[in-house]
Amino acid sequence: MKRIKLTIAYDGTNYSGWQMQNNAKTVEETLANALSTLLHEEVSLIGASRTDAGVHALGNVAAFDTESPIPPEKICYAVNSFLPEDIRVVKSEEVGEDFHPRFGAHNKCYEYLVSYGAFENPMERLYSYHIRKMPNIDAMKEAATYIVGEHDFESFCAAGAQVVSKVRTVYSLDVLPEESGLVIRITGNGFLYNMVRIIAGTLLKVGEGAIEPETVKDIIDAKNREKAGPTAPAKGLRLVWIEYDDKK
Repeated sequence: MKRIKLTIAYDGTNYSGWQMQNNAKTVEETLANALSTLLHEEVSLIGASRTDAGVHALGNVAAFDTESPIPPEKICYAVNSFLPEDIRVVKSEEVGEDFHPRFGAHNKCYEYLVSYGAFENPMERLYSYHIRKMPNIDAMKEAATYIVGEHDFESFCAAGAQVVSKVRTVYSLDVLPEESGLVIRITGNGFLYNMVRIIAGTLLKVGEGAIEPETVKDIIDAKNREKAGPTAPAKGLRLVWIEYDDKK
């Protein structure tokens, strides 16, 4: 028996998130079925990040155990022929039997994409959140500085999160302007339920002048979800990478 680590990219538009559900199409179920067909054995996946419905990924991570003789590095090539075109395994490799995608020490990077202009670009409609006016980028950058660091992020956590502690560390939070939009890029040691989307929604409220940048400090201290901005739509979010301490 060997443990295989997969790095997975997917367009989340047509899926009800990563995690397997009853009566809903998910990325996890689609991938597990493809692997089971390829390997002729029942495959149970352990996923690193349970992305929500409509959220995309360039580098989510999962692992499974198998007795298949297929070389680990070849599994990605083989399984992709069994997958729909909106899911791809971009890397497969053997790891130690103690490797756990979710509980192993790791860092994550997410990006939230925003476009702006009088009209939404149809080619970007599934992958970015469109607003009419260009926000105040400098104000958003200032507000972002208050979020970096170790904090109790209860104000940025959706109801229903089943975690004991809401303390997380944000290593970096950048607001990067582009030609007709911006990218909010955040890295940290873990994120709460909807945390990145709430941070994005709050920064956009700062950008439109509804929240002063320095008020973000008070929002964090309040530990009250009602004090923060709205949850930005899922389609603008993508999981970019997950990096483990052993670089696997």
